[in-house]
Amino acid sequence: MAKKSAHVQSVRDVLRIDPEAVDLSAVDPAGSPVGPKSKSDAAEDLAGMAAELDQLQENLYAEGVLGGKRRVLVVLQGMDTSGKGGTIRHVAGLVNPQGLRIVSFKKPTRSELSHDFLWRIRRQLPTPGEIGFFDRSHYEDVLVPRVDKLVPPSVWRARYQQINDFEAELAESGVTILKCFLHISPERQKERLVARLETPEKRWKYNPQDLAVRAKWSQYQLAYTDLLTKCSPPTAPWYAVPSDRKWYRNWAVARLLLHTLRDLAPTYPVPDYDPVAELATLTEADPLR
Repeated sequence: MAKKSAHVQSVRDVLRIDPEAVDLSAVDPAGSPVGPKSKSDAAEDLAGMAAELDQLQENLYAEGVLGGKRRVLVVLQGMDTSGKGGTIRHVAGLVNPQGLRIVSFKKPTRSELSHDFLWRIRRQLPTPGEIGFFDRSHYEDVLVPRVDKLVPPSVWRARYQQINDFEAELAESGVTILKCFLHISPERQKERLVARLETPEKRWKYNPQDLAVRAKWSQYQLAYTDLLTKCSPPTAPWYAVPSDRKWYRNWAVARLLLHTLRDLAPTYPVPDYDPVAELATLTEADPLR
């Protein structure tokens, strides 16, 4: 048990990206550099986190109901099939959905394109007391426009600082940001794309455009390297989560979230009324009695 505890304590140190030395080729997408080494152990540990995660989330939600400003935003980025949706299903599924805000960002609509690229992001931020999960995020706007040459380089390069300023603003307003890069190998991506085509129940997930994006794998890896380098301040660092194995990916993100909530240490807020007096009124002068 002591050995597991040591693993848990170091998960952030091990997975945290050093922005001064980003090398995705050095991160094994199938690795398990910290924590459980088997699917069964990961499942057991994940189940063991559920009660604490649920309690911490309820405390945070209660804070928000009574005027607290704190909230958490989990940003999930990664190539197609890296498991952003699956991660949300398994990690967010451990807590009360009433306190969650889950958003999946698709290709910008015509209306969204008429605004600043952060406009649609601001509209979907978690409210006080909530935990937000972003399936893709504002980082799409320094990835897709760059790789597909949709805007001049001067535009997407300027967005790095705009994003840093935006996240600093969020931090000052009470938002704790947890950013996870779900790192998958091209070989595992191919397996998952094949499975989508061969399995009728999964074909709805497939898009022929996925192959066009896959053909630009190296360009996307370079783009990711740049954003991980330029947008990883101490207040909002990136974590590289090995994602070839779903069970490890889910465990790692859940652990990172648990540590984030432990750091916040939310507690039930003190009500602005006298519970003893209210109880006396209810028991001695119940209006329905």
